[in-house]
Amino acid sequence: MSMLIVRGLRSGYGKIEVLHELSLTVEQGQIVALIGANGAGKTTLLKTISGLIRPAAGEIEFAGTSIARRPAHNIVALGLSHVPEGRAILKRMSVLDNLRMGAYVRTDREVGRDIAEALGRFPVLAERRNQMAGALSGGEQQMLAIARALIARPRLLLLDEPSLGLAPKLVTRIFLTLRELRQEGKTILLVEQNARLALQIADQGHVMERGKIVITGSGRALLEMPEVQRTYLGQNAA
Repeated sequence: MSMLIVRGLRSGYGKIEVLHELSLTVEQGQIVALIGANGAGKTTLLKTISGLIRPAAGEIEFAGTSIARRPAHNIVALGLSHVPEGRAILKRMSVLDNLRMGAYVRTDREVGRDIAEALGRFPVLAERRNQMAGALSGGEQQMLAIARALIARPRLLLLDEPSLGLAPKLVTRIFLTLRELRQEGKTILLVEQNARLALQIADQGHVMERGKIVITGSGRALLEMPEVQRTYLGQNAA
């Protein structure tokens, strides 16, 4: 089943078009990685999918529903969560209150159970549950941002640069969490500068350049592709 279908997407900022007739598909249960240089349009794509930017043209279909013209809060209610670059946590609120904010579109009575599960997934957050989120380290804030997004019980999780600025040990922990989420059947669209790590966990990968997808393949295939190795993995292809 296709969880996300993007067709002929054009989007940007005012008169500046960043995405040019871009199309992609994310299947249910997949991790799909977007790699490319800064300015390629990766963040713009995620923002357009989640409703933070309205596209100039094209179609976005999420779980069978057209969302290209819907407001962001409506898209969240449909089951799409976006963890933006920079995390966007509420620094003057506690860890627990940040997690509770992840449930603002929910009306069921299982939020407490899901918060407990999130704290179990990230024990360091459990230890700091009553601290202000702004006092957390960068890695802890990233864990909190992911945990908060999961509280919404998303059908699709958009992640923008989850390893940005983190120490290697914390990067490893974040990517182990992404593997676990895939094993649990979660669907993830991932933007990541660390192309090697992203492609190692990705079912499918796309290389973006100047607002277009220029190379597509399985994560493994892209890791072995000479032009990807040369440009994005820091290897000299034979």
